[in-house]
Amino acid sequence: MSARFPGRKLSLVRLGVLTGVVVAVTAGGVTAWGNFKDVRAAQAIPSIFSGYVDVTATPRYAFEDPVSKEAEKVLLSFIVSDAGDACTPSWGAAYSLDEAGSALDLDRRVARLQQLGGTVAISFGGLINNELATGCTDPGKLQAAYRAVVDRYNVSSIDLDIEGGALSDVASLDRRAAAVAALQKDRRGSGKDLDVWLTLPADPNGLTTAGTDAVRRTIASGTDLAGVNIMTMDYGGSRLPDRSMYENAVSAAEATHRQLTSLYQDAGSELGSETVWRKIGLTPMIGQNDIAGEIFTLKDAEELSGYASAKGVGRLSMWSLNRDRTCSPNYPDVKKVSDGCSGVEQGAATFATILGAGVAASPGATGNTATPPESSVQPTRAPAAADDPSTSPYPVWNEGTAYTTGERIVWHSNVYEAKWWTRNEAPDNPVLQGAATPWRIIGPVLPGDRPTPQLTAPAGTAPQWEPAKVYRKSDRVLFEGRVYEAKWWNQTDSPEAAMQGAPESPWTKLRDEELLKLMAAASASPAASPTPTP
Repeated sequence: MSARFPGRKLSLVRLGVLTGVVVAVTAGGVTAWGNFKDVRAAQAIPSIFSGYVDVTATPRYAFEDPVSKEAEKVLLSFIVSDAGDACTPSWGAAYSLDEAGSALDLDRRVARLQQLGGTVAISFGGLINNELATGCTDPGKLQAAYRAVVDRYNVSSIDLDIEGGALSDVASLDRRAAAVAALQKDRRGSGKDLDVWLTLPADPNGLTTAGTDAVRRTIASGTDLAGVNIMTMDYGGSRLPDRSMYENAVSAAEATHRQLTSLYQDAGSELGSETVWRKIGLTPMIGQNDIAGEIFTLKDAEELSGYASAKGVGRLSMWSLNRDRTCSPNYPDVKKVSDGCSGVEQGAATFATILGAGVAASPGATGNTATPPESSVQPTRAPAAADDPSTSPYPVWNEGTAYTTGERIVWHSNVYEAKWWTRNEAPDNPVLQGAATPWRIIGPVLPGDRPTPQLTAPAGTAPQWEPAKVYRKSDRVLFEGRVYEAKWWNQTDSPEAAMQGAPESPWTKLRDEELLKLMAAASASPAASPTPTP
């Protein structure tokens, strides 16, 4: 006898349906698991707002004194090649790193923002001047140039702004990518991270062909890209007609998302949609753009902020914090771009606050953590260390000394500058606020600081002061090695009172930078040259 299965047999059709259901359920589970992993991976990547600051623009932007929380993260721009040496970094081809330290107080101001808990990133390149890799062809020197900047300003993030002719220079693209990849690897080997962003031009169709090639080459070099930041500005003929600047930015962002997904797939990395959004940055030019008729409004900013929050964009920036204010009534034509104002009426609003709200609302954003990072927790203040005159760049503050406008001192390891005549008012008085304090903090005393030599004008820089002589407004005299300028008619009034800082003195002491210019002009004049011996 043979045993028989008591149930019904499955037909081929039913078996096929069952198999399909099993496959579908399995595939759905795999997809769900993949989406879960993608979301988790994206949330582990910070979402930030960081505004660009044009370091060499005038008037100088005081990034070291942030006007809001959103202005505490800055992108200082632009490091480019020195005009005389392509492998030497400079700020805008106008200041060497050392010159920026002395003329712009840049090192001390960077340290001050970091002291406050803010962060600084450095942007290399830009449209004007030459990015380091375009002219420096020595791999070792190129890497050393990038390293010198990163180390000097103690930054963990850099921005490579590649546009104009540099974007089509294939050789420089490869040099830059190789140098940055090597620097990133070296830093990670010593326990220091280095985030690298590419900033590229875009239009409503996304990255240009040259832009996608730049991304491809950077990925191929082994550089671990933090992301690709697109400039959503200056669209020109590519601008979508009858669409707002916000809508054009969204079109550019969506297209870039598709492009970046494909670029990573081509490189062998399957990144989920959420993770790709974290690798995208958006940078509008606030207010009036370089192209007439293109105006990024406060409404555009609000909409872009909401979009960034919904998508989980990894970075929002703007050009620039210098411009984030309404233009003065004295600025004649707001249709022309200004380095110091936006060209639109802002009232009490700022673009930084509006745009910064978008990334703050994104899951995993650095500003949205329930517990502040350990590094941002302020420790209990330790007793102030005694200031050492041998290492202080300026004289140590003395309560009995009078200080005039612009004079600098050191107190409790920080450098302060007098805003007006002052005596016996402690620079770090915890009670006086804002306009009430006569002192403005510049930043901390830095390692390696040494006393600044006291400037003394040589004989002949100006006529010696004479008690009996009548002096009129703007006349200049030399007194005890310094030059003084008359504020009004006077006679017999010694400049000594001005030297002591007396505000009622008819004399005002020239500041160091004014005196240096005067001394340079005096030494260059024919009268200052030695008379040749016959």
